[in-house]
Amino acid sequence: MTDKPEFITVDGAPIALRYRAGSKAPGITWLGGYRSDMLGTKAETLDQWAATNDHEFLRFDYSGHGESGGDFNEGCISRWLNESLAVHHQYNKNPQILVGSSMGAWITLRMTQELIKQGKGPAGIILIAPAPDFTARLIEPNLSEEYKKSLIEKGYFEEPSEYSPNPFIYTRKLIEDGRQNLVLTDIIETGCPVHILQGCQDEDVPYSHALLLTEHLPVDNVTLTLVRDGDHRLSRPQDLDLLTRSLDMMIAQINN
Repeated sequence: MTDKPEFITVDGAPIALRYRAGSKAPGITWLGGYRSDMLGTKAETLDQWAATNDHEFLRFDYSGHGESGGDFNEGCISRWLNESLAVHHQYNKNPQILVGSSMGAWITLRMTQELIKQGKGPAGIILIAPAPDFTARLIEPNLSEEYKKSLIEKGYFEEPSEYSPNPFIYTRKLIEDGRQNLVLTDIIETGCPVHILQGCQDEDVPYSHALLLTEHLPVDNVTLTLVRDGDHRLSRPQDLDLLTRSLDMMIAQINN
């Protein structure tokens, strides 16, 4: 791994990534959240863990995010999924634990479905404050008349964010494409162990959403850990410790 990212081009956009080689399997792949990047606290913690434990680690920024090129407003689940698959296929040669945060959990589940079709499903999955189908289940039902009007007239609406001085932008393209990528419509079969980490004080993705997700994973070995005082980020020292301990337990489970 180097301080400067590598780049691959996917659908005309330069996708920034960082890859750390390691001799132990499985490898770890990080899939970040909406408007987040690969230099966040959780991704950095996993990189340090990978360096200490000699596992390969791959992280990247979706188009329009972080160090990648591309127009954020042209992004949607299908596009970011395609980028995730392209990076995965080019760099990952060993079985992987996919670690998805917030929207990255949605992309992780869609990615898993596509990989299973190819006969190359993940070795394990860790989902942090998972937000599958968030456009259809968390955004659309709560749209104000003002936001609905903005979507029709402008093609997007803006919402203040506590995570950034700039508002979050949600486009009509993102919402309409989200309907084509729903996963909470039927049973989800991953073929691997799944560990979900969810804060009970999460104001962005309520823990009831994580409970709903577990109902759609009836055939997998699923562990749900609720952090009573945890928020959406789950980036406090004790949350990061929980993340790495969950990773240790999952690797032991896979290797046994």
